[in-house]
Amino acid sequence: MTVVFAEVVVTDIVRTALLMACLVAAQAATAKEPAAPRPASFAEHERQCRGKEGWSDPAPPVRIFANVYDVGTCGIVALLVTGPKGHVLIDAATAEAVPSIARNITRLGFRLRDVKLLLSSHEHLDHAGGLSAVQRLTRATMVATAASRAVLESGAPAADDPQKGGLPRFAGVRVGRIVRDGEVVTLGPLRLTAHTTPGHSPGGTSWTWQSCAQRVCRAMVYADSLSAISAEGYRFSDHPAYVAAFRATLAKVARLPCDIIVTPHPTASDLYARLAGTEPLVNRGGCAAYAAAAGTKLDQRLAAEARQLSVR
Repeated sequence: MTVVFAEVVVTDIVRTALLMACLVAAQAATAKEPAAPRPASFAEHERQCRGKEGWSDPAPPVRIFANVYDVGTCGIVALLVTGPKGHVLIDAATAEAVPSIARNITRLGFRLRDVKLLLSSHEHLDHAGGLSAVQRLTRATMVATAASRAVLESGAPAADDPQKGGLPRFAGVRVGRIVRDGEVVTLGPLRLTAHTTPGHSPGGTSWTWQSCAQRVCRAMVYADSLSAISAEGYRFSDHPAYVAAFRATLAKVARLPCDIIVTPHPTASDLYARLAGTEPLVNRGGCAAYAAAAGTKLDQRLAAEARQLSVR
């Protein structure tokens, strides 16, 4: 992981502010009712992202299903869920990626000012680093769980985050609403349910909702990262309560109503292969398989820690 110090984050925010100001001016000059969405083809996305999977590598916007679009980067999902009363953006990659995310939203034909709510998966730089800049651009309300609020607002990693020693800070975002596990966030007809899913981070959150294309409706899941990774020197086996919460998260994700799963890192759920048509987009066992694979890796991590302890 490349460490980005606080000073560098601030510099990136200043640099992107100039680019975003141009976007705002362009939208103000051409303000009108949005036309039909204009997503890129996946072939265009594939061409632009070939050989790239960086957190900030610009990618064109693609439709996942119905009113759900990936407006993020080649390596990080930023999920736009659109509705007649406004739109919801889940995650915003890095501060450096925000101008690309903003361009993607406008390319689709949506107005930045119509993004009304910001949600997050987990409170790390590669997913939350751009939220502050997006909030300034859209004036959207940040919605978060109590467990993630302090980190989202400060940009400083939580003391109990397994990755704390290797996490860079990011510019904090103002949280305007706290949600509980199972609480529904509404915006017009949009209804997204929050599921607290700690493990990869203490404030991890997954989101579920239903999206419909004409008469075909799908249970959508934005499942948080579930990888058991840490900073050097951290041992999961030294934190049994955290591991128990992690296992509860895996069981919860496996039980979610799940037709189409999307994850913050697209490769974790084979999103690009599914958008390309080489794997099924709809897979009702996708969440269970995702959780099972993460559980296997957690078991392997704990076994490796036990072996290291035994040879000391």
